[in-house]
Amino acid sequence: MKSTLLAVVFLFLGLQINAQLQSPEEFLGYEIGEQFSRHADVVNYFEQVAKNSPLVQYHTYGKTNERRPLTYAVISSEENLQNLEEIRKNHLGNTGITASEADADKAIVWLSYNVHGNEASSTEAAMKTLYALITEKQDWLENTVVIIDPCVNPDGRDRYANWYNQVKAEPYNPLQVAAEHHEPWPGGRPNHYLFDLNRDWAWATQVETQQRLKIYNQWMPHIHVDFHEQGINEPYYFAPAAEPFHEIITPLQREFQTEIGKNHAEYFDAEGWLFFTKERFDLLYPSYGDTYPTYMGAIGMTYEQAGHGRAGLGINTDEGYELTLKDRVAHHHTTGLSTVEVASRNTETLNTEFKKYFDNEDLEYKSFAVKGNADKIASLKELLDKHEIKYQNAAAGRLKGFNYSEGKRGNFNADENTLVINTNQPKGKMVKVLFEPSTTLTDSLTYDITAWSLPYAYGLEAVASTREVSSEENSTNTDITNTPNPSGAGYVSKWNALQDAQFLAELLKENIKVRFTEIPFTSEGKKFDRGSLIITKSDNKTKEDFNNTVVKIAIKHQRQLVAANTSFAGSGPDFGSPEVKLINPPKVAVLKGEGTSSLNYGEIWYFFEQDLNYPLTSLNTDYFKNIDLAQFDVLIMPEGYYSSVLDEDTLKKIKDWVSNGGKLIAIGSAVGTFAGKDGFNLEENKSEAKDSTATENLIPYAQREREAAKDMITGSIIKTKLDNTHPMAFGYGATYLSLKLSSDSYKFLDKGFNVSYVQKPEIVAGFAGSSAIKNLENSLIFGEERMGSGSIIYMVDNPLFRAFWENGKLFFANSVFFVNNNKFSL
Repeated sequence: MKSTLLAVVFLFLGLQINAQLQSPEEFLGYEIGEQFSRHADVVNYFEQVAKNSPLVQYHTYGKTNERRPLTYAVISSEENLQNLEEIRKNHLGNTGITASEADADKAIVWLSYNVHGNEASSTEAAMKTLYALITEKQDWLENTVVIIDPCVNPDGRDRYANWYNQVKAEPYNPLQVAAEHHEPWPGGRPNHYLFDLNRDWAWATQVETQQRLKIYNQWMPHIHVDFHEQGINEPYYFAPAAEPFHEIITPLQREFQTEIGKNHAEYFDAEGWLFFTKERFDLLYPSYGDTYPTYMGAIGMTYEQAGHGRAGLGINTDEGYELTLKDRVAHHHTTGLSTVEVASRNTETLNTEFKKYFDNEDLEYKSFAVKGNADKIASLKELLDKHEIKYQNAAAGRLKGFNYSEGKRGNFNADENTLVINTNQPKGKMVKVLFEPSTTLTDSLTYDITAWSLPYAYGLEAVASTREVSSEENSTNTDITNTPNPSGAGYVSKWNALQDAQFLAELLKENIKVRFTEIPFTSEGKKFDRGSLIITKSDNKTKEDFNNTVVKIAIKHQRQLVAANTSFAGSGPDFGSPEVKLINPPKVAVLKGEGTSSLNYGEIWYFFEQDLNYPLTSLNTDYFKNIDLAQFDVLIMPEGYYSSVLDEDTLKKIKDWVSNGGKLIAIGSAVGTFAGKDGFNLEENKSEAKDSTATENLIPYAQREREAAKDMITGSIIKTKLDNTHPMAFGYGATYLSLKLSSDSYKFLDKGFNVSYVQKPEIVAGFAGSSAIKNLENSLIFGEERMGSGSIIYMVDNPLFRAFWENGKLFFANSVFFVNNNKFSL
């Protein structure tokens, strides 16, 4: 009797829960696909489902820059959710990250939606997929744990959704020319700082990525899907991916992509939906939402639906049919469910092969050892910590292997501060991908950059050893301390890394006057190179509590100060020498808006706000011609095409401002704005025109794309020579490895300073076409042209690219603070 009563009670409670559980349409009050849902409504729906279903747990893992919640749901059977921590630990036991005696027997599937904010159909599909899993596909959940991140990029999504919901016609207008199909700059694709979050997985510069990786590392799924959208006329794309595949990818990872793709194809064929596979979207660059999980052992995949930011609720395609939001949602919903289905029926294979992936005995390089500036080493450690990659200190001694500085096998002298990253650890394959000197390319036609090795990116000496380097636990760094010296002449601090620029930026914001030296000198028995900062009591007579303020800021930034008892240098210039320049705190502006690259603008914005923490004024190009530039010392032109922004009068206005002491910094494609223009000493390196021979004219159509690759550079690393006596290169050695993103080439400046340049091109890593390489002979990378009392700084290569090319950042700080800083005020 008691058991019967209990059964009735449980049945009643189950019916009550199901009665409270609502579909997306019931909860939102409109059918999915009828409008774009705001992020807050999506969060509310997931919360409602989790509250009313025993098959769902819902968590917040962080917040965006604009304070929107970052969330994920875990969906599985009720029993699995009750034992979720045990399942997670058993699963991680397969990787070696945790110890586990029990065998893992569940499939872990992670579905990531809406990493690009204006590819907005996927978050709508996420709600439908969540509901379908718990109401229609419960059987799959018996042996599968599904993790859904409904919106990786809430700030970008809401930027797009709010704009579209405001401007769309009622009913929506499907004509391509309608305003609702043309997003204004910068569009909803990027995050708050206008970064592409689908290029940030490995570099983890953005808060969304940093917080997501903490959860990802707790789960390390078997399968990860990144949902995207592409042009309005493109059929759906799903796995298997295109070449090139990174050589680390296993046969099973390749084969399983094909198995999943075939399952999707059955559903698409049944509906009469077109699709394509094995084209365009490769698996090489490690910072995608498909490659990063792949290098962490998963089956990582990108799914691409037609639509993007142009499609809105519906748009007429070039092929004569209307693409609707409901169509787009249906396609993503179908592939999401199909992915879970394949995982559910292959749990044993997934667990067995996943475990094999973490056997790293066959890797060629057993250890990577790096040394160099302590601040750069510290920054590298921070990145490794984000990925939970282990490192130790080397034992002092001579190592043999591939020497990165020499570009060949050789010796490497390790000291006690040399960092060792072994591949004999759970994430050893990711270590290989991030540190290997160069990446093997099976196909030169790839979707992104082809070189990224971290020792090059961080400006460190390194060796790749085929033998495991002996090492010991990383010692805890001792905090730097400084003591005020009220009776002395002031303080001196070295200049070698971005952290020194951060220290300078805060001093200037606190109205502390600072000098820098253009000539090496000695003080208190210590050597100081060009760029070293000198903070004198004489310059700061009116600053109350000067000594304590300087010391406090130095301790905050962990800068070692040398207290100078006299301004008289042991050698080199004294503190009052004309070679020791007073830094005028620059008032800096940057252009944004139509004509500029939103990505590069975002990199500059991020650099000032997050790296330097120094004031920056953004000026929109649509009113730039009306601005009085005299109120600024520095104007930055991000990459872009300025023909519609800089007419003849505006260009003259800029020239007059520069001549009167202004400093213009042009980056990447913005440099081309001034090439060949009257009054500017910059000329393009024109490649030699080819003879139109009969043979060249008869290149088959199918080979034209590959033939064009000869003129391309797809993110390769090139060695450049430096004039490190120039203020732009203070803190650097005799060479610099630049990340070259295009084949643009400019001649040496006849009347100016060629600071970073190429004579005979030496490609260190990555792909560069033969014709493009030849055209880089005798070309400028970074240079300064003087105009009147001001300067134009040309940065042909972008030193702030994706905020991950750490060794380029000091060039930019030098350009802002040091180069031609000729306005003195006390």
